[in-house]
Amino acid sequence: MRADVTQLRGSRVLVTGASSGIGAATAVEAARKGARVILWARGADGLYATAKVCAAVGGEASVFLVDLTDASAVAGAAQTVRDQGGPPDVIVNNAGAGRWLAVEESTAREAVDAMAAPYFAAFYATREFLPAMIARRSGHIVNVTSPAAFVPVPGATTYSVARWAMRGFNEQLVSELAGTGVRVTLACPGVVASPYFAHNPGADERIPRIVSKLSRTVTPEEVGRAIVWGIERNRRRVVTPFSLKLMLGLNAMMPRTVAWLMRRTGWHRGGA
Repeated sequence: MRADVTQLRGSRVLVTGASSGIGAATAVEAARKGARVILWARGADGLYATAKVCAAVGGEASVFLVDLTDASAVAGAAQTVRDQGGPPDVIVNNAGAGRWLAVEESTAREAVDAMAAPYFAAFYATREFLPAMIARRSGHIVNVTSPAAFVPVPGATTYSVARWAMRGFNEQLVSELAGTGVRVTLACPGVVASPYFAHNPGADERIPRIVSKLSRTVTPEEVGRAIVWGIERNRRRVVTPFSLKLMLGLNAMMPRTVAWLMRRTGWHRGGA
């Protein structure tokens, strides 16, 4: 095996937000690769359904009902994970929430909740296991964000700022963990056909038209495969689909132009 390829078989992979969508798909793909998957989320039915699929593809999964926005709950779950087999080899910080709202549309509580997951959920989970990863000089942390962490999306401040926080958290980890043996990956999928939009009506209507024209919708399974591929090959960044890579590249070169296109084809205050 090439030195730059990580073997997932037999490793312990913790996936947060594993009850549906990207989290469930990533857990199943990791289980398919032979990983022992640790599933964290609040939804019991979804978690047990994910565990059943993991078993069906030949993997092994353990279920933890945990509110990832509660630091004490995360600490308790983390201790149980350590007691049952030590810290995980991989953490996939995927748990997330938050409606697409402009500043004046959002309540203070909604703003806090949107930041709690994904950002604080990722912080709590990472903080629990990071010392052991550093001590053994191995581990991999994946932080899942959104294109909204790169390009301002009109009418989605509550959602977008939390994703910017995930991107910032990821970059801080890259810097702070250099030379420790702990690897860090930022995963950025485009629009995903997941339960998110069903639970957040109106969000899909705020996706700028330019995004729909230039980048196709992906399935959770596609994203799960891309994340696992990124873990196996130790990629610093995983972006899917390919058309989104082109969009982000264009944004890096011409950010004002891309921001203008997002405003021009996106949400307008008062529907104007």
